[in-house]
Parts: sequence; C-alpha cells; structure tokens
Amino acid sequence: MEIFYIIVLGILLLLAISDLVVGVSNDAVNFLNSAIGSKAAPYWVILVIASIGVAVGATFSSGMMEVARNSMFHPEMFVFSEIMIMFLAIMLADVLLLDLFNTLGLPTSTTVSIIFELLGAAVGVAIIKVMNDTTGALMVADFINSEKALGIVSAILVSVALAFTGGVIVQFLIRLIFTFNTAKTYKYFGAIWGAIAISGIFYYIVIKGLKGASFISKEEYTWIKDHSMIILGVIFSTSFIILQLLTLLTKVNILRIIILFGTFSLAMAFAGNDLVNFIGVPLAGISSWEAFTAAGSVSPDTFTMEILNESAKTPTTYLFLAGIVMVLTLWLSKKAKTVTETEVGLSRQDAGYERFGSTGLSRSIVRASVNGGKWMEAALPAGALRFINKRFAPVPNADNDAAFDMIRASVNLTVASILIALGTTLKLPLSTTYVTFMVAMGSSLSDGAWGRESAVYRVTGVISVIGGWFITALIAFTASLAIAMLLIWGGAWALVPVLALAVFIYIQSNILHKKREDKKPKEDVEQHDIYAGIKLNVVDSLHKNRVLINDTLSNVVIESLSGLKSNLRSAVVLNEQTSSLKSNIPLTIGKLKEEDIESGHHYVQVIDYLREMAKCGIYITKETYDYVDNNHPKLIEKQVEELQLLQTDINELMQDLAVLIETKDFSLESKISELQKKILEDIGTARKNQLKRIKKKLAGTRNSMMYLSILSESKYLLLYAANLMKAHNDFMNFKNK
Repeated sequence: MEIFYIIVLGILLLLAISDLVVGVSNDAVNFLNSAIGSKAAPYWVILVIASIGVAVGATFSSGMMEVARNSMFHPEMFVFSEIMIMFLAIMLADVLLLDLFNTLGLPTSTTVSIIFELLGAAVGVAIIKVMNDTTGALMVADFINSEKALGIVSAILVSVALAFTGGVIVQFLIRLIFTFNTAKTYKYFGAIWGAIAISGIFYYIVIKGLKGASFISKEEYTWIKDHSMIILGVIFSTSFIILQLLTLLTKVNILRIIILFGTFSLAMAFAGNDLVNFIGVPLAGISSWEAFTAAGSVSPDTFTMEILNESAKTPTTYLFLAGIVMVLTLWLSKKAKTVTETEVGLSRQDAGYERFGSTGLSRSIVRASVNGGKWMEAALPAGALRFINKRFAPVPNADNDAAFDMIRASVNLTVASILIALGTTLKLPLSTTYVTFMVAMGSSLSDGAWGRESAVYRVTGVISVIGGWFITALIAFTASLAIAMLLIWGGAWALVPVLALAVFIYIQSNILHKKREDKKPKEDVEQHDIYAGIKLNVVDSLHKNRVLINDTLSNVVIESLSGLKSNLRSAVVLNEQTSSLKSNIPLTIGKLKEEDIESGHHYVQVIDYLREMAKCGIYITKETYDYVDNNHPKLIEKQVEELQLLQTDINELMQDLAVLIETKDFSLESKISELQKKILEDIGTARKNQLKRIKKKLAGTRNSMMYLSILSESKYLLLYAANLMKAHNDFMNFKNK
C-alpha cells in the first residue's frame, strides 16, 4: 500500500512545478502591468527587476506555508490516507483551473482558488466520512474551519469595492495636480509625490513582504511593525530630499524609479506570500509522509494528522528551487503575456481594437454613467467645471507609445501596495490580484481612459473578469470536491483515469491558447514604422491566403471533409486577423508624424484590400465545405482540370506578390500583372465551359452554384490582389520621395 502513497507524493511534486508555472503566469500581471503599460523601462529590464524581486521573495515565504496545512480544515479530523487524497485532488484542480484562466487571458486569484480547493476537498472527504459514520455523531461542519471561509468571502467583496473606489479617488486627485502635461508640473510636485509613493510601497514591503522572511525573527518583525510609522517618516524625508535633488540637478525621471521600485516590491511580496498557493500543499504532503513513516508500523487509515497543526519549517532549498521555476516562467511563459495584455488593454488610455464585445448590461451601465455625468456637469459651478476640464485636457501630439503614462502607473502601484498592506494589518485575507486589478480599473475610469468610444467594451471586460473571480471559487470548490470523492471511492483504480483526464484537459487548453494567439495580428499596434507593419501582416496574410486557397481547391477535388473543415477554421482565423488590423487603423494612423499622413492613406488601402481578400477565402471555403458536407456529386473531370490550373496560377501569383512586398523587388510587378491577366482569361473560359455543361445537363444545380462561386470569388481575389499591389507601390513611391 505504501507504494501507492509514494506515487501520490511524486505526482504532487510534479504538480507543484506545474502549479508554479500556471500560477506565476496568472499572477505576473499583479506586478508587471504598471511598468509594462507605462513603458517605464524596456521589457527585459522590467523582467530583470521583477525576477530579482521574485527570487528574493521566494526565500521569505517559509512562514506562510501553514495556510495550506490547517487554514480551512481541522487536520486532526483526517487520517493520512485521506489527507494525501485531498492534497492530490487540490493540486489537480488548481493546475487545471489556473491554466484555464491563463488560456482565456483572464487574471484570477490564486489565493481564492487554493482556499476554495482546500475547502472543497475537505468537504468531499468529510461527506464520505459522515456517510460511513454509524454513530451519527459526526457532522461536516466538524471538519471545516468555517470562520475563515466566511472571512475570506466577505474580505473579497470589501476589497473589490474599496480598491476600485481608491483607484478612482486617488487618480482623480493626482491627475488634478499633475494634469496630462507633466512636463510643467513634474518639477514642482514630482518629488513629494515620489516620496509618498515610495513610502507607501515600502510600507507594503515591511508589513506584507517581510512577514514570512526566514532571516527575521518574530520579535524583530513585531518591532519593525510597531515602529513602522517612525520608519516611514524617515523613508519619506530621505526619499523627498533625494528625489528633489535628482529633479533639480539631473535629468533622471524619478517616476521611472518609483515604478521599478514598486515592481520589485510587488514581485517580492507576491513570491513571499503567494508561493504557498503553488507549493504549500505538496510541502504539506511531504510533511505528512515524513510523519507517517516516522510513526513506524501504523495503518494509513488510522494515523491521524495532528502534525499539520504544528508550525511549518520549509527547507530553504525548496524555496530556492521554487524561485528558479518562477523566474523562468516569467521569462518564458506566453500565457503570462496573454494575461498581462488583458489588463493593460482594459486600462490603456487610447481607443482601438477591443478584445471584449458589447453586452446589454455593459450598455446599461455606460448609459447610466453618461446620464449621471450630465447631471454632475449641470450641478457643478461653471468655473469649477472649466478648471477640471482644463486639468484633464489631453496633451496634443503626446507620445502615445505607452498604454498609459507613468503618473497613472505610480498611482496603481502605490494605492495597491497601501491597500494590501492595510488589509494584512487588519488580518483581512485580501487577494493581491483583486486589489491590483480593481485599482487599475478605477484609475483608468478616473483618468478618462474609458471614453464613449471604448467604455462599453471596457465595462464588458471588467464584468467578465469579476464574474470569472466568482466562477473561480465555484469551480475550485466543485472540482476539488468531485476529484477527492472519486479518488476516495475508487482508490488506486481511479488514479489513472483521473490523471489521464487531467493531462488531456491540460493539453487541450494549450492547443486552445495557441489558436487564440494565432488569431492576433503580428503587427505591434504601437509600431511607428508602417512598412514594418506591412511586412509583418500583409506578407503573412498573403502566405496564409495562398495556402488556404491551394488546400481548399485540393480538398474539394478529393472530397476531404475533414480537410475542408480545417480550411474553414483557418479562413475564419485569417478573417479575424484582418478585421483586427482594420480596427487598429485609427490607432496606427494616430501615431504617425504629420508629414507621413499621406503614406498612411496608402496603408489604409492596403489593409482594406487585405480584408476583402480574406472575405473571398471565407466564401470559397464555406461553399466547398457545404458542398462536400451535403454529399453532392464529385466534380467532373474537366472541372478538376480547370481548378488545378487555377490553383497553380493563383499559388504562383500570391507567392510572387508576397516576395515583392517583402523584398521590394519591383521587377516582379510586370510578371504579376501578366499572370493576373492570364488567370482572369482562364476564369472566363472556365465559366463559359460551365455554362455549356449546364446547357447539356452535364452538371447539376448544386455543382454549378458551387463551381461558379469558386470562379467568381477567385476573380475578386485577383482584383483585390492587384489593387493591393498598386496601393503598396504608391506607398513605397511616396515613402521614397
């Protein structure tokens, strides 16, 4: 029987590594989004600063591991065999849940997920124990630490409202002071705001980050906490003097210092306090195994787990290795970038392509807000309204390269740090994800980022994320409860199918994430070089269109339904990519210099034609798929010959056009024009031949409709391709003037 628990322990350790990866991918947004969104430093510098913070913070987390051992249930009520099953169920549910949210690009709370998984697994096992109890003395409530569970739920609701309100109020006041034209106000108020921000962030490190540090005794931490106001006074005074001198004597932007310092502190405190969410349960499993084996010849079904009520003493080696995994995840995880993009996108200052759509609820909220804004404008004195509008007026020709400016980034870091530290002081189990996200959303609203151009989509996004938080708790509880009960009932026989199902779900979520990423345009929408955008997107789209048409015509000839279904999916993805490019046109043009506006006109034409070509691909793949799916007759031999000729020539033309744009080889222009003329003539000939076949009743109605649609859309495809080439050449001619 012991071999079973050794296998379970090995699985727990593997899941610990997976949980570190998926957990950091989700929580990285907490400390990266302000620096990335404001472009306070190059991306690699931000990651270096965050990595140092994570590595340092990981070694501070020893004292936090008790959360996984006894926070949500009474371990003495369970035996070793039950505890190991509970821990396995918790980790399986956690990895799958967090990976699902990472795939969807939605930030959620790793704290809430692990807490409700602990609760769910404990309830699942407790239900079975109560059902098997012949005395009738046991109740599920006897096993659960219900007081903490209720405290967490109430703290979540309070923290969401408080963080959003704090972000709105503080951002409004700070923007009122600094305005968007920070070049004028920075030298007067920059140092004092910087001192406040650094003091608030430092307070976060002291109260939150050092709580579990192994190099500080409990007495030393208590002394620091008791004298925190004096320490903060010294930090504030010292920071103010240094920052004021830097402002007066150097050209150093002190806001960058604040943001990078805040990034480091949040990363450090995250690793120090949230590491338990990822490895706390496996470490508790190791402790349980060590206690069980040390007890000698005892049954796993009778050995109770009072040992988990004792203080956790985590070896530094485990914490160091966990820190390495977390740092590597920061650098390598694509899903971490996806989650970060969601929050930065919802808080960016300018409009553009919006990931979320419009819902009835979001429209109602925005409509009510607009009406409320009109009421406030009418109620405010005219002078006050003019003053506020002047302070919040955007700066003409400002650099729009960043999603938001460094003033807002510093507000996000400062307010989030202070609120989380305050919650820790009051012993409220706040979620860092909830607080940082809601502060960012509140500051965005206050800063005018949610204008009527984008408000309804941003509100939908926020509602989706918040709804996901509550779904997190529900799924976490239900999944861990179900897995725990299944493993308790099935034992070793249930372990293999449960693990197989978990691996299957994990693989499928990664496939889904790749598909979602493939839909994104390759162009960085913040890119100033439009030609780079053309090379990235137009060439890529042409290649995809070429492959799509080539494969579709081959598959309709051989009647491959699976192939045509895959072609249709590819056509939809390509259509969404070009749609995204078109939606981003105003944003891209807005970043151009005045003298480049004419070239922007040609860029718009290129994207328009690219969009129409993608639509042709949709029509062709849809017609052919429906034809084969409905089991209509095979193509006539002459039709196959005509389509194969068409396929070869279109493939060559699209390939040459992509090479022309990518290499600027204009010698291909005449070849492309001649080939286009030949193909159009061949299409005309094929259409006449089909009409003759219809007359002779050699082709049925469905066959004719599908075949003529292919010819018609191929003709439009060629015309749009020719127009695209002309627009591209016009762009290049203007660029070279």
